[in-house]
Amino acid sequence: MSSLYIALDIENKKKALQFLEQHQLEGTAVKVGMELFYQEGPSIIAGLKERNHDIFLDLKLHDIPTTVENAMRNLSRLDVDMVNVHAQGGIEMIAAAKKGLEEGCQGKERPVLLAVTQLTSTDQKMLSEELRQQGTVEESVIHLAKLAKAGGADGVVCSVQEVKAIKAACGSSFLTVTPGIRPEGVQQNDQKRSATPVEAKQQGTDAIVVGRAITAASDPYFSHQQIIEEWNHG
Repeated sequence: MSSLYIALDIENKKKALQFLEQHQLEGTAVKVGMELFYQEGPSIIAGLKERNHDIFLDLKLHDIPTTVENAMRNLSRLDVDMVNVHAQGGIEMIAAAKKGLEEGCQGKERPVLLAVTQLTSTDQKMLSEELRQQGTVEESVIHLAKLAKAGGADGVVCSVQEVKAIKAACGSSFLTVTPGIRPEGVQQNDQKRSATPVEAKQQGTDAIVVGRAITAASDPYFSHQQIIEEWNHG
């Protein structure tokens, strides 16, 4: 697993591949989310694999266990490196996702299975008033991380702020992947529980996901290198 994934929240395959080539980012680890995958389908994965990118396919599956199992069986054949589900689908759904991945791999290495806890756009006000969930955001995240581990997931997607508590609750080998990463001075946009690369490294996260701080930067290559430098010296 790579330590830094660039979130390719770009509208189509042509622009995504051009962006990577133009800014000397070919071969870097990338995250493909709904926006790009729903537009291009498996062809974007094939195009990225041809250029030696590690791929985190971020579709956040959340459905009944049988549907998720069948979907993961299909996704596993794309030869991606990481996939995810929503932890709120429960233990049975997470276990079904893992089963589907294992069956679809046909002897090849299974993709890392992550479960999304609470989105980094969720804050305490939203959790309490809109979602009507009791307790703090961190308590919810820890509970969902424990569910994910019980279902057989390899780790979770969470914010940097919860990493230490998750490691304490689920063990140091339980993976944490953290989006919402912004170098010092970069706008947070809709990420409410964000952090810098240095903070992420200090908290012990295993990998970070960076989107607009790279893709919208005036010099994406420089920004990518700067974040790696901050991470390595965190």
